[in-house]
Amino acid sequence: MSLRLHLTTAALLVLGLIAGLFLLPTSTADARGKERVAVPHKLIRFDDGDSIDIRWARGTESVRIIGIDTPEVQHLDHDLPYAQPFGYEAAAFLRGCVSTADKVELLRSGNTDKYGRTLGYLFVDGKNYSVLVIRARLAYGPNPRFGDNGLPEEHAACLAAAAAAGPVAFEEPWLFRKRMRAVAAWMKENGTYPRTTRDEAK
Repeated sequence: MSLRLHLTTAALLVLGLIAGLFLLPTSTADARGKERVAVPHKLIRFDDGDSIDIRWARGTESVRIIGIDTPEVQHLDHDLPYAQPFGYEAAAFLRGCVSTADKVELLRSGNTDKYGRTLGYLFVDGKNYSVLVIRARLAYGPNPRFGDNGLPEEHAACLAAAAAAGPVAFEEPWLFRKRMRAVAAWMKENGTYPRTTRDEAK
């Protein structure tokens, strides 16, 4: 066998090894992100329409449900002195979907947001909650700048649901949050910022 043939064979082997490296999962988090994890109802604490806390035995996992952006509820610690219109309706929709489901599952993307929260999809009796809340016109669909977080099928389903649902009756939550920061700053300076939330006042 000629030297040239040996070199060609060796080069092909090296290229094959390099290609194989690119096909491997980049982390164990990526691999876990493809599996749905069962979540017992009793471990879930509700917040607004697109986030929950799961109180596992090892600690609490905060989850930002992706593919959606629901209107805000009152959050004094996040400079939200007022709830956004339809915010409590979206929160109630999430609670209702979870409470009436026989099976709740979390599909982690393997990514976290800037607050350290898990980014993932919630499934209720096998149905993607993000799609359900979009169809109910209580959420905006995916924001293109965030991509699909490595879950293209679920992302595409949310895009399709948003296109079919049409416009919603409230402004984009990020715009509401931006306006409320200025309102909260003024209220704090003038001593009128609320001391208790709507739920605490009951």
